[in-house]
Amino acid sequence: MEKLRRVVKEIAYAQDYTKLSTLHQSLIPILSLASSLYKVVLSIRHYLYHLGFFSKHRFPVPVISVGNLTWGGNGKTPMVEFIASWLADSGISPLILTRGYAGGDEARMLTRHLLGKSVKIGVGANRAATAACFLKRHGYLDPRDYLVEGNWHEQGSRINSRKIGVVVLDDGMQHWSLQRDIEIVMVNGLTPWGNHQILPRGPLREPLKALRRADVVVVHHANLVSEHNLRDIKIPLDIICNGVVLCVSAIGSANAFVQGMEKMGTLYVDRLDFSDHHSLQDMDIEMIKMKLKELEDKFGSMPVVVITEKDYDRDPEILRHLSPYKVMALCSELQIIPCRCNGDDDFKKLLKEMVESPLPSIPHWPQHCLLNCPIVFLSLPKIHDENPLVT
Repeated sequence: MEKLRRVVKEIAYAQDYTKLSTLHQSLIPILSLASSLYKVVLSIRHYLYHLGFFSKHRFPVPVISVGNLTWGGNGKTPMVEFIASWLADSGISPLILTRGYAGGDEARMLTRHLLGKSVKIGVGANRAATAACFLKRHGYLDPRDYLVEGNWHEQGSRINSRKIGVVVLDDGMQHWSLQRDIEIVMVNGLTPWGNHQILPRGPLREPLKALRRADVVVVHHANLVSEHNLRDIKIPLDIICNGVVLCVSAIGSANAFVQGMEKMGTLYVDRLDFSDHHSLQDMDIEMIKMKLKELEDKFGSMPVVVITEKDYDRDPEILRHLSPYKVMALCSELQIIPCRCNGDDDFKKLLKEMVESPLPSIPHWPQHCLLNCPIVFLSLPKIHDENPLVT
C-alpha cells in the first residue's frame, strides 16, 4: 500500500508524464477516472450544502479555520499553534478542534508545545459533538462582546477568562458542516498545486477556484523557495510584458479589458470577443486556436491567451483545450486612489461609520471630497471623476 501511495504521489507532482515509468503511466487512466468520479461527488455535496439539504453548525464563539487545498506538508499545525498561542497570550482561551489523524500525533505535539497556556484541544472526527462537550464543560465567552475597538491584544488581556473564546478548526477547509468566521488556507511553496489535478490523480482536494473562499492565503516554506517560484504561485501581470497577447472574453464590455492589456507593455494585443455569458463551444475553441497559430506565425513566438476571471469560472476547461498555449485568467482588484489626503483607510472608516449610523449621513467626508475621489478597478473601466459613485 505504501508503494502505491508513493507511485500516486509521484504522478501527482510529475511535470512530464513521458518521463514516468510504464507502471506509472498505466495507472494514469484509472486515476483519471477516479478523479472524475470524486469531482462529481464533490460537486453534488457542495450543491446540497448550497441548497440547504445539509445544515451547517454555528458555534456561539468565533471560528478560525486553518486548512489547505492539497494533501499534507502545508504547515497547518504550526499555524494552528501560532494562532492558539497568540489568543492565549491575549487573554482569550481557544479550543483547537482536530480530527486526530495518525493516532493523534499532531494533537499530542500541540499539547506539549502549548503546555501551561489556556488552550484546550479537542480530538474527534465529529468536531461539532467534540466542541459541544468542551463548551458545556468549560463554558464560553464571545470576545466580540467586549472588544468594541477590535484590538484583541490590548483588550483581550482584560478578559482573561478560562472560558472558551475562540474555536480554531485544524484542517477545516473541507469540513463544510461547520460555519467559520475566518478561512486561512495554507499553501506549500515548494510544491503548490502539483499537476493541478483532483485527487487521486493529483494532490488537489478541491478545484483551485475554492481559493475564493479564503480570507487569508499563507505560503509555507517561503524561505526555501526562490523569488521566481514565489511569484509563480500567484503569477504577476508582468509575464505578458513584451509578448504577444490574445484577449478572449465573453463579457458585457471587453474594451477596458483589452485596453488594460495594451497598457501592460505588451508587444501586440489581439482580441476575440463573444457575447456576454457565452459558453465556448468546440467551434469557438478551433477559432481561437486558428487565431493563435496566425499570431505565432506572424511574430515567431507563442502568444499568451488572457481571459477574464469571470470567463474562467464559466469554463475552467479552457486551460486544457488550448494546450500547449499558456492561458492566464486576469483577476481584477479594487484600488482606491488617494485624493486630498483621503485614502483607503479613510474609506474603510467611512464604511464603518455608515454601517454603525442609523442615519445616511457621512460626517467626516465633505461632499466635494467624495465627488473628487475616483474609485478604480484594475482592468475594469475607470469611474469618471464627474460621477464617481455610480455602481
